[in-house]
Amino acid sequence: MRVLFVVPPLVGHVNPTIAVAAELTARGHRVAWTGPAAALSPLLPPGSVLYPAGDPGGGEEGTDALHGRWRDLRGVAALRFLWAEVLLPLARAMLPGVHAAVEDFAPDVVVADQQALAGPLVARRHGLPWATSATTSAEFADPFDGVPKVGEWVAQRIAALLAQCGAPSGWDPRFSPHLVLVFSTPALIGGGGPAGHGARPAADLGGTAPAALAPPPHYAFVGPAFGARPSAGDFPWHRLDPGRARVLVSLGTLNREAGTRFYPAVLRAADALADRAQLILAAPREFAGDVPPHLIHQEYVPQLALLPHLDAVLCHGGHNTVCEALAHGLPLVVAPVRDDQPIVAGQVAASGAGVRVRFGRARADELHRALAAVLDDPAHRRAARRIQASFAAAGGARTAADRLEKLSAGATGRAAPPVPGTAPTENEKGP
Repeated sequence: MRVLFVVPPLVGHVNPTIAVAAELTARGHRVAWTGPAAALSPLLPPGSVLYPAGDPGGGEEGTDALHGRWRDLRGVAALRFLWAEVLLPLARAMLPGVHAAVEDFAPDVVVADQQALAGPLVARRHGLPWATSATTSAEFADPFDGVPKVGEWVAQRIAALLAQCGAPSGWDPRFSPHLVLVFSTPALIGGGGPAGHGARPAADLGGTAPAALAPPPHYAFVGPAFGARPSAGDFPWHRLDPGRARVLVSLGTLNREAGTRFYPAVLRAADALADRAQLILAAPREFAGDVPPHLIHQEYVPQLALLPHLDAVLCHGGHNTVCEALAHGLPLVVAPVRDDQPIVAGQVAASGAGVRVRFGRARADELHRALAAVLDDPAHRRAARRIQASFAAAGGARTAADRLEKLSAGATGRAAPPVPGTAPTENEKGP
């Protein structure tokens, strides 16, 4: 089986595909990626097959310039920018390269990230079965609840993209009708699947919450998938204090520079906790300020390697960081910045696995109380461990690979039956 991963140039969206690809490769399958090569190449394992698609050309705005414009946006403005200035232009820019990748690599299955809309368009054009890679759980909790006009605007923009590409109307490239790989579990998401994509009331399936929606059978909640990561450099392991609780503070890859007001509040909270907790701050040196000696400060940390040595995590609500912490049974303090992060933070708080705090107006006393709560209240750790158990049971990359094998076998008429709830593939004219 040949599997082509179509991904945007975003670390959190690429990492799970690396783990799934490694599992597929170990089973004897061939894998490749396609997307903006300049950004993806440093993120992928050495020797990976990578087809360029959507790299900015002369006069086009690159990733760094877009990030500079997006960095200070919040709320509805950030959502509109994400779709109007990033995702939709990226889809159009990636189309030729994804077409070329499909023609050269000849995949049996296409795995398209929810934010790489060119993947489903090309897969349908070539009559290939395709799976959605859902690397954030936000789409399964109605991300536009409270801002329905923004949701309508996004739907209209997607419909216009389909029309421009000569694709039929009436389908959503964010949700495959064949297979949706969700790198989370209902223990964190709550409820079930999104309305309007084949979901039905949980009561119909014996659920206990009549208002909740149960996901259709082609939704596979596989939990997080962890793979190899580029080295983050040296870490002063000898400085970890076994006599104090250890807490990682991270705003992820894209939001680090937004923390100019947040980091000072963290440092003041750290001072108040210094006798009982050691904070490990991952932040740009120019924004961290004067770091007291009872903290560990690194520009980057080896997060996966560090997590087993921690007692809690303070982060921005990025889906990868949240799931990595919960996979180690660690409670969280979550200060969401933008995009899907408020939804993920709400899921953490609702599950009992952590406390949500403000980011834009963060205060040291609020952070101090939140950190003390997750360190002292055993209910938060119990909830985190309950989600940890659900992640382990879900299977991660192994289960994702199982489902992709079944999808491919069902589409080509081999021994395995089609995945329940999937739809047939179809060829169509396109761009």
